[in-house]
Amino acid sequence: MIGLFNESFPPLMDGVALTTYNYAYWLHQNGHPVSVVTPFADGERFAEPFQVFRYPSFPLPKRKPYRWGLPYLSTPTVFQIHRIPFKIVHGHSPFSAGRLGMSIAKKREIPFIMSFHSKFREDFTRSVKSPTLVDWMIRHIMEVFEAADEVWISQEAVEEVLRDYGYTGKTEIVELGNDFASMSNREISRAKKRNELELTPETPLFLFVGQQILEKNIPFLLDSLTLLDFPFKMILVGEGYGLESFREQVVTNDQQEMISFTGSITNREELASLYAAADLFLFPSLYDTAGLVIREAAALGTPSLLIEGSTAATAIQDNVNGFVAPHDTTAYASRITEIIKDKALLQRVALGAEQTLTRSWEDITREVFDRYQHLIARKR
Repeated sequence: MIGLFNESFPPLMDGVALTTYNYAYWLHQNGHPVSVVTPFADGERFAEPFQVFRYPSFPLPKRKPYRWGLPYLSTPTVFQIHRIPFKIVHGHSPFSAGRLGMSIAKKREIPFIMSFHSKFREDFTRSVKSPTLVDWMIRHIMEVFEAADEVWISQEAVEEVLRDYGYTGKTEIVELGNDFASMSNREISRAKKRNELELTPETPLFLFVGQQILEKNIPFLLDSLTLLDFPFKMILVGEGYGLESFREQVVTNDQQEMISFTGSITNREELASLYAAADLFLFPSLYDTAGLVIREAAALGTPSLLIEGSTAATAIQDNVNGFVAPHDTTAYASRITEIIKDKALLQRVALGAEQTLTRSWEDITREVFDRYQHLIARKR
């Protein structure tokens, strides 16, 4: 039995939740027993064909929709988790789920993997004003990574972040996949969604998908859009503590006719139609380590504009498989204008993104299972 442990899982939607879901789904589809262990979350469940064990949790203040797990309470679910015959444990979060996985792996002397997905220092610094306490919190979560037999990162540039946090062990690069890689009807989907949005062929559609939080650099994005001198439509998908303030910023900028927020979209077909309908995916985040969403956009023919020097942008060759711009609102807006005016460039880069950024989760999890088997054999 493969155990996947993570703090977020559908119906709570973010990149790490989708990564965990797709690991579980494709491992199960290929005949490998797998269970997901995660805190309870509100919302409508996916129809998971594999086992999901949800232990007690409570909402995190000021971090809606996230929750803090309580895996050490004596509940029937927790007892059940401890009876699962895991052969390997893979943690995707160093908090309650990762520590539970670490404890189980240590007790049973089975392999323990941790994947590093997030820039935790930025999260902690926003919530905690004491640099000393932030440093302690980083050391605390690094204990989980140091305990792992292997630590997986999605691209080489992420290792620098880990080292900065004090991690001293070895890293392995395992790429992110996406579940839109095999979609074949995107032109039909694009036309239908653009018609639904009442967009003319000349009106560009920009898209952002992700948490609505300051760390994603959304105020910068909204300020950049005020500098555009042509009609456009911008859609932001996702939830988060900053959503209401971002809506207020749009009203203050008098752009509510052009910019809209959808909240979380859990229907993958609906989300795919937005990716397909978009002309450019705007992703100015300095927070993300990889950016699963830029790969999803690429699979549906939409290239991304990122910030030059950001960790997520290391997968991008400017004007080849994506675009980059300096971290300056005027420069970012100018780059948007330049890209939209050059249709040939936009089409060429869209093709480059699709060719280089779109491994399927099915393909990724074949590699993952081989790595699991190697670790299990090595640990015996």
